[in-house]
Amino acid sequence: MIYNRNDRVLGKGSWISIGAPIVTEIVAKFGFDWLLFDMEHGGINESNLLANMHAAKNSGVKVIVRIGEYSASLIAHVLDIGVDGIMVPHVESISEAERIVKAMNFPPNGFRGLSTSTRCFTYGLDASQKPENMSQPLFLAQIESYEGVCNAESIASVEGVDMLFVGPRDLSFELSMRHNLPTIEFDDALKRVALAARRSGKQAGILIRDSAKIVQLENYGYTALALGSDMGALKAGLKNIVKNL
Repeated sequence: MIYNRNDRVLGKGSWISIGAPIVTEIVAKFGFDWLLFDMEHGGINESNLLANMHAAKNSGVKVIVRIGEYSASLIAHVLDIGVDGIMVPHVESISEAERIVKAMNFPPNGFRGLSTSTRCFTYGLDASQKPENMSQPLFLAQIESYEGVCNAESIASVEGVDMLFVGPRDLSFELSMRHNLPTIEFDDALKRVALAARRSGKQAGILIRDSAKIVQLENYGYTALALGSDMGALKAGLKNIVKNL
């Protein structure tokens, strides 16, 4: 069993890229604590988000949505649908993190617009639901650059940031492309981000495509692990079928 049902702690999850509710529903049946719906590079969009969320929630899994970039209106719209949290890519500074936190929260802690006719307020059918009684959505700040690594401690210190989440492909690529510029080894960057999160009492998370690296990353301090993706599982399964033809 790989569940972790603490409301504000994520355990082992997976990535949803395809955007087909049937596929999402199947993945959700495998006991993951959370699923990441990818609106940056995947097939999840505003049109199919609700259908995919219904498919996931049938199994009680948490839903985190990665938007493509900072947009206060998109953050509000996604949260109005009732997701459990938001991941924002390429967070590089404390000011960016603070701006995102404010976009996610109602006044006085932010500037998110209020409508009680949205799904997160049961479409206005439950008069007892008040903004002040709503649980704060999770915020996963994605670290994908040298600047993000250098500022990881200050980003993690922001109230409302729940996790520093490494995007390994973007981070490793960006670090390798810093010719004649200050840089850091990828493995050292991973350790630095995990330490920054721990010092602020926050989680560190990462996407893992190679299960052999799980123990190493857990030893570094990564506790929220996204284990592959629906697309990766589909490709691996089809390759296995084809090779036996």
